[in-house]
Amino acid sequence: MPDAGVSLESVEGPLGVLWGKSAERAGGQTNLLLSHLLDTGAVAERLWESFLAPSTRGLLDEVAGGSGRGRRLFAWLCAVHDLGKATPAFQYQWEPGARAVRAAGLRWHGPTVANQKRRWRHEHASAYLLMRALRRVGWAECHVAWVWPLAAGHHGMFPDEDAVQPPRQGRGQLQGGADWEVAQAGLLERVTVELGFEGLAEVQPVAVPTRAVQLHVSGLIVMADWIASDKEYFPGLPDVSQVSMKGARERAGSAWTKLGLRGGWGALAGPGPEAFRERFGVEARPSQRLVMQAARDMEGPGLLVVEAPMGEGKTKAALMAAEILAARFGADGVFVGMPTQATSDPMFGQVRAWLQALGRGDDLASQVALLHGKRMFNKEWRGLVEGRERVGGEFGFAGVDEFGCEGDVYGLGVPGRGVGERSGAGGPAEWFLGAKRGLLCPFVVGTFDQLLLAATRSRHVMLRMAGLAGKVVVLDEVHAADVYMSQFLVEGLRWLGQAGVPVVLLSATLPPGQRRELVEAYVAGAGSREELRLEALPEPGGCPSVTSAWSAVEGPCVRVDSCEGWRPDLSVALAVCSEPVPGLRASRVQERQAQQEADVAVVDLLRAQLEGGGCALVVRNTVARAQSLYSALAGVFGVGEVMLLHGRLAAGARAERTERCLGLLGVSGPGVGEGRPHRLVVVATQLVEQSFDVDVDLLVSDVAPVDLLLQRIGRLHRHGDRVRPPGLVVPQVFLTGLGGGLVEGADAGSVCGGPAFIRGSEVIYGRHLLLRTAAVVADALRPGSGCGSGAGAGVWQVPGGVPGLVAAVYGDEELVPAGWRDDAGAARVEWEERQRERAQSAVPFLLTRRGDKEGVTLAGLHRVAVAASGGAEGGLDGVVRDGEMGEEVVLVVREGEGEVVRTLSGRALSVNGDVADELIDDVLAGTVRLPGGPASSAAAVLGPLPGWVGHPRLRYARALVVDGLGWGELGEHRVHYDDVLGLTVELAPRWPVR
Repeated sequence: MPDAGVSLESVEGPLGVLWGKSAERAGGQTNLLLSHLLDTGAVAERLWESFLAPSTRGLLDEVAGGSGRGRRLFAWLCAVHDLGKATPAFQYQWEPGARAVRAAGLRWHGPTVANQKRRWRHEHASAYLLMRALRRVGWAECHVAWVWPLAAGHHGMFPDEDAVQPPRQGRGQLQGGADWEVAQAGLLERVTVELGFEGLAEVQPVAVPTRAVQLHVSGLIVMADWIASDKEYFPGLPDVSQVSMKGARERAGSAWTKLGLRGGWGALAGPGPEAFRERFGVEARPSQRLVMQAARDMEGPGLLVVEAPMGEGKTKAALMAAEILAARFGADGVFVGMPTQATSDPMFGQVRAWLQALGRGDDLASQVALLHGKRMFNKEWRGLVEGRERVGGEFGFAGVDEFGCEGDVYGLGVPGRGVGERSGAGGPAEWFLGAKRGLLCPFVVGTFDQLLLAATRSRHVMLRMAGLAGKVVVLDEVHAADVYMSQFLVEGLRWLGQAGVPVVLLSATLPPGQRRELVEAYVAGAGSREELRLEALPEPGGCPSVTSAWSAVEGPCVRVDSCEGWRPDLSVALAVCSEPVPGLRASRVQERQAQQEADVAVVDLLRAQLEGGGCALVVRNTVARAQSLYSALAGVFGVGEVMLLHGRLAAGARAERTERCLGLLGVSGPGVGEGRPHRLVVVATQLVEQSFDVDVDLLVSDVAPVDLLLQRIGRLHRHGDRVRPPGLVVPQVFLTGLGGGLVEGADAGSVCGGPAFIRGSEVIYGRHLLLRTAAVVADALRPGSGCGSGAGAGVWQVPGGVPGLVAAVYGDEELVPAGWRDDAGAARVEWEERQRERAQSAVPFLLTRRGDKEGVTLAGLHRVAVAASGGAEGGLDGVVRDGEMGEEVVLVVREGEGEVVRTLSGRALSVNGDVADELIDDVLAGTVRLPGGPASSAAAVLGPLPGWVGHPRLRYARALVVDGLGWGELGEHRVHYDDVLGLTVELAPRWPVR
């Protein structure tokens, strides 16, 4: 190379034999290493021109030294990723290629190189060779230090510097001798010159990017490598005379077009004053105008925390804020994160409608990806990708991990066509639909997990960061993140802050302490600080409110604004329907009897309240309580007037019922006399707490922590102008799930302890928050007293009283009556200890460790990595969500020994369960989640049916076989699936009922 005195002519021979992809992995012909490196550089140029956000291009221009210089640097960083394949450690692995290399004069000691105990991964070799070459031409150490991990990490993991050195036992054979060094330098020089540099010294950047930007770039390198490794579009080139940058650009251009890849909206014009009406067909409410103005007033990319009541229109405000922030700070798309799969589905439609209303003429609405494991049951998603060909094999990227990486030692599987879809007329490009790539789609709706996983030390975490950086990130219902999930949310916000990603957080019931934690995490990341405490973080003066935070030269800036809501407060009447609460030593017979009494009380209540018609929502804290009550109600009202919705329904049935419920009771659904049911009772579990956009006339709810209880109340009288049946004009909430004497106990002067709650509620929520919630309920019910928010006896003011109620329950001030204090004190100690344990249990999985959050480079980020279970990406779910989630199983029916297997809907497979392409969704419609605990532990031994073992979508599935009546065995336990009630589990006698 010119910088090191190496003649290019002296390496032409080696360049013609060093191979990058074997003939078997490159379409039948060897692909020379030079060809693959140039192909990857050419793909990177395409990414720059047609995919990277304006903000990303601007950052890379700054790193490279000026406008327009970032393109060459980015292409070079991508191209040199596989330099380490120019070593004996790699070249020996394919014998036909090895013979040609040896014939060209590049040799090695076979037994030494072939000894797997001295294995040297080629990505580590790439880092080593780059360090050596860059130091020789005089690169500053600070730039060498951040560049080499990009090459070292292109297979998904960032080692430390010691790990990339060639093993000493290799005695110099793994990296090669002097002839090899000449060939390696020549290859690097040839790639550098082809990309437009005069030599390697000229490539040196002028600024060190933040570690978050490095992680973003690393993900883009992986993306470029994966695309350039597709043998369908980049077949082998064995003749070095055919290899050129011009040819690589032609191949990359053709591949880009055929793959249908694209970015988002590019440089977006700022929305004008009429934009809200143009997007949504209505005028903006005061709170929505407040959010949009806050987005316009931010002096840099930052964080917006929007707190507003249920039904205030936070989603529309957030989408407009995203549009404003994208136009101002160069974002090219959005990610909208929701707490659950069920809440992601309706949001998918809202985001598509918003993009359609942009009216740009480039069909942005078709480019929205829905990311969650049950998306095949979303009819809108299915319609978007309809007609795509099912495939039975893996994606065409086998060459990516060729020779040495296909073992996937870190547990997530090689890149695969994880969803079995192929490009068609509509929807996002096929390439985005494979495993680990969904976030790279320009517009994405999915669960929180997509962001939370970007904060874990998992393999290919850089792809997740590349998918989030360059977008505006919107997270709805952030209060749904418990203390364990919050550790990942906080870590993710740190990285997004450092990457300069605008973030909008939405909540109706955000505790003040959680608000502070989220704001401080973002601004600490933006300032690359390990810790940051905002001493003067103002509290909102009302609700709705917007807290804005961004980083400036002088430090973090925070602003808080508030306004009046769009409608007056609702005076929500509270009443308690006490029920018998069995003690811990109660027998199963006693528990069943108590449940029956509780069911009868609710049946009698609803029979009286709905005598003149009306729609009621009953929320139970456990599936068993919901199933039991449904059976009792159906016996009185009939199955046509009662609906059951919970998490142990098969996926297909749950999706259908959710859609039907939203259609009947949704805010945009029919009104009285327009098809809205005369009478309907929906019995549900916590599924309805978040983004379940229904409007009911009456609410019956088990007691839950106050923020969740208020979320449930948010479904009550959601539309103020709807005509209600007689007797239901006043919004009413009847609280269940607790014993009698709530107000009397609160007034008692003796130390009698707090109220009794059903066992399931205490297991789920803990006694501490339930007691404090019961205290504010008792305060409201006590004649002549308020609840701290101006409410009268038996009334909560919603939404005006919401901030005060949430702050009181989650605060530290004494709240419970004197008679409960010993009980409450013990419950607090237990709760705080459990919170500490749960927070600490997340620490081993976080992307950065304590003391490493101000790190400058990516070196050593994966010293200890997080591996998924079962070889599937979904195995990481348990990393970001703790507790007993329960195993997912796929229910199938076999009526007798030797009979064919059938789906839940009755469609026949084979004796071994072989699945035709047209039946795959019907099979997966039988997916159901078992309750946590012994049943799920027993299910861990289940596996796929014999006919599923080689299937790309079923090979990790756990099949649970039931008979024609729905009964099955699960270890020592029995299960039953009913089309109406869903799954029930009969635990063995020694296990307590849950």
